[in-house]
Amino acid sequence: MTALSERRSSPLLSRTFLQLSAISVVTGVSMAFALPFNSLFLTSEIKVTPFQLGFFLIVSPLAMVAASTIMGRLSDGRVQRRYMLAVGGVAGAIGYGLFAVLRDYWFLLGTSVIFIAITGSLLPQLFAYGRQVSQGPSMVVSVLRTLLSVAWVAGPPVAALLVAKTGWVGLFASTAALLLGVAVLALTLPVPPAAPVEDEVEEVAGQARGNMPVVSAAFVFLQGAVALAVGGLPLFITTELNGTAGDAGLAMGLCAALEIPMMLWFGSLANRMSQHKLVVIGAAISLSYHGLMVFTDSVWQVMSAQLLHATVISLVMGVGITYFQSLDPGRPGHATTMFSNTQIVGGMVAGALLGVSQQLGFRWVYGFSFTMCVLGLALLLVAGRLTGSSRR
Repeated sequence: MTALSERRSSPLLSRTFLQLSAISVVTGVSMAFALPFNSLFLTSEIKVTPFQLGFFLIVSPLAMVAASTIMGRLSDGRVQRRYMLAVGGVAGAIGYGLFAVLRDYWFLLGTSVIFIAITGSLLPQLFAYGRQVSQGPSMVVSVLRTLLSVAWVAGPPVAALLVAKTGWVGLFASTAALLLGVAVLALTLPVPPAAPVEDEVEEVAGQARGNMPVVSAAFVFLQGAVALAVGGLPLFITTELNGTAGDAGLAMGLCAALEIPMMLWFGSLANRMSQHKLVVIGAAISLSYHGLMVFTDSVWQVMSAQLLHATVISLVMGVGITYFQSLDPGRPGHATTMFSNTQIVGGMVAGALLGVSQQLGFRWVYGFSFTMCVLGLALLLVAGRLTGSSRR
């Protein structure tokens, strides 16, 4: 059975979709194992200085952006995406395998820049493959993104247990084994059919594609605001509201739980209405969330506001993937990589603003994130006028 015939029958029940789902879950768990603990590993095990930590956290994401961009361009050419996925998995297995044994700062930095940076292409290539195999917008990408969120719910607690029981060697060795499993699963994927884009669709896409930098800038601000709000939430609750770490964990868990069904619902809506309108709505709701958080004075108000934040994440980070792919349907690898890169760059901006907030007070986290959302919404409105996407 070919990928195309599977799609015509039921893409959500096909063998290909099950394979993609497994890759999404395993990739998500591997990232949830390693990424949240990188800073702790460097500070507690490697004993890095603040400058070394900052340098590592700047250079590594930049290398990931560069590697993902190159891989995205290759996948839109003659290189099959399943091979790109396999390369990302093998590179990650080598990188985290070295993290399990290396304890020299510069060797670890080199490993991160050379091997782990390539692993950053896994998710863009996964979503691009999902778009290609479903021959256009469908629920496939939305479900894959939802499964990634599910993996992150379970990943960090299991990773913390691994560190406690087996140390850093056990954590990174497990991450390497998972990524090697991703490579094996990727090689079993079928070759998706090539779908030529119709002339009139390509003409509209060409107009939107030229405006991709504006949309990308908007998403840097919007995804940066999400990263800043999430990263600053525990500090805000414990220092400004006199809450506990448990309160912060409950708030983030509540947001994640609400986010999962919302991603599926909005993913379904994205196939029936303008994706541009949906992300604009998400940006507008983000103003409400961050604005409310500026004036929040109790933990229960933070809990209540998580419904808004889950909606924002589902629209901006869920529908956003499909939105970027619709702007350049002929190059799903490049388009999805652009979306992923905005998340990485936005996270770097958020890290810098979180450091500033530490000096001014953590309530400023939401003042900064509100400002970023204003800028993101303004750029989306400009993009809508230039591309006409809000009228489609």
